Amino acid sequence: MPLVPAGASPEENPAAAIYLPSGLAHSGAMPDSAPRRRSDSYHRQLDLIAEMSHEFATSRDLRGTFQRGLKRVADFIEAEAASLFLVDEATGELVCEACVGPVDIIGLRLLPGQGVVGRVVEQNVATIVKDARTDPHFGALIDAKTGFVTRSILCAPLSVRGQRLGAIELINKADGGLFHPGDRQLLRALGASAALAVVNARLNKAMVDQERMARELELAAEIQRAMLPPRMPDDFPVHGINHPAHEVSGDFFDFLKLPDGRIAFAIGDVSGKGFNASLLMTKTCSLFRCLAKSEGRPGRLLSMINAELCETASAGGMFVTMAAGVFDPLSGSVLLANAGHEPPLLHREGTFTAFSAEVPPLGIAVDLVPPDMPETWISLAGGCLYLFTDGLTEARCQDMMLGAQGVRRLLTEMAGLPAKNRLVAVVDRLAPPGSSPRDDLTLLMVEDRRDKPLLAVRLDATPDCLCDLRRRVEAAAAAGGCPGETAADVVLAVDEACQNIIRHGYCGKGEVVLEIRKNASGLLEVQLIDFAPPVDLAKIRPRCLDDIRPGGLGTHFMRAVMDEVVFLPPPAGAGNFLKMTKAIR
Repeated sequence: MPLVPAGASPEENPAAAIYLPSGLAHSGAMPDSAPRRRSDSYHRQLDLIAEMSHEFATSRDLRGTFQRGLKRVADFIEAEAASLFLVDEATGELVCEACVGPVDIIGLRLLPGQGVVGRVVEQNVATIVKDARTDPHFGALIDAKTGFVTRSILCAPLSVRGQRLGAIELINKADGGLFHPGDRQLLRALGASAALAVVNARLNKAMVDQERMARELELAAEIQRAMLPPRMPDDFPVHGINHPAHEVSGDFFDFLKLPDGRIAFAIGDVSGKGFNASLLMTKTCSLFRCLAKSEGRPGRLLSMINAELCETASAGGMFVTMAAGVFDPLSGSVLLANAGHEPPLLHREGTFTAFSAEVPPLGIAVDLVPPDMPETWISLAGGCLYLFTDGLTEARCQDMMLGAQGVRRLLTEMAGLPAKNRLVAVVDRLAPPGSSPRDDLTLLMVEDRRDKPLLAVRLDATPDCLCDLRRRVEAAAAAGGCPGETAADVVLAVDEACQNIIRHGYCGKGEVVLEIRKNASGLLEVQLIDFAPPVDLAKIRPRCLDDIRPGGLGTHFMRAVMDEVVFLPPPAGAGNFLKMTKAIR
């Protein structure tokens, strides 16, 4: 606030009237005591401004400071009542945050532009209303409700660099007089200090909120990382990787070993971003880990997760795409269920096979994912099943979206690397270290670590297939090092087993999966998997050769020509699992 030159009159410098008491502001005669009284008033105002500015700048309780400061200002200017309004950033309304006087109006809301306060905020100009009754902006609603009579008003805006934050309003001089320009200048100066305090308080709050959010995000990220499965040895058949685009991820993957040696696995992608997506991701992942320990069918598992998500769904309209499966390392097979997720890819012998979703995503409606939802039985036969989120297909490589074909090219390029290195190499290609992808990148792979099969076929179990099958089995046995007589024994055993499946297992139409491989012990290993009803092992025993009657000798021939014939627990989704071995002599 500028100092007034000695001897300057109000006409020469209007600011000179700021510091004069009301009774002397425009008097023609100036008594000898007037300069001293003016100086006292000037210093008192400066002291008030300095004190209030310091309190505003150092306050930790801004609302309390406003209340105390408003009382001091009202007493200093000798006003009957005072109030402070701030603009609600969400609605634009003016809200009374502090008041003094006979009527408590804290919490009162005014529409933008309403009343004298609204006009002052819009115009950003301090105003004196000498007669409230004749002012078109004055609203007498409060007076009518409380009986308080508003005669005159002094109102100054709270603004910083054009940012309009609110206003301070003083009502009625206590002595019945009028507010004068000096009061207006003082209130304007105090309003500027108060506005700066509001800005600082909001900035501090924003910084505190930002720091708290950062801590919460880091905690959420730590929780998510802790939910990922532990690092497994290189020879473990299942591996995964998650590279979030931000602090928290809406993608997840998980796998766990079951008591019978099988491995349950899942991958999912929550719609949306941010905290809500990460919370739904955490919930879905927890449901999978809990339910997969007791539910061996992935279709029923997804149906149960869907029912739980729908029952506790929020109004956000979020959903989860998810694929889940069970891998049997002994048979090298996967039973897979897919709810709206990206089609997993089976990579075997240089070719890819996709398995599309047959039901919508989880969390939309209970009846969209029935308990008997479709499942797909997959024989990996030495191949690798890749599951991934749309962050992979939609990733950009050389300024172009990767797409389905790009994913296949990239996986083919990395196929020769060890499992863990393979997934890291794919992510590093799309999101080099130090950079962030456009979307979360999550990949999961399930690999058949058994020896590469000499023969792997899935065929219709009909008599018509047997002739060609015998030739292929003989060729595979020969390729495995079997001499002619040994190869013939293998052909006989496979033929008898397939006939039993056709005649007694299906009694009609069905499928059979045959794999022949040479294992690490040098034995020729034959496995046959069908999807017929499970056989009663107590009834499968060789009949005495003296018991001459048609049929019933197939089991005898198989056990006679092979070194071992055993039924194993079938993989999930299959009916029977027959394994036979033959020493190569």
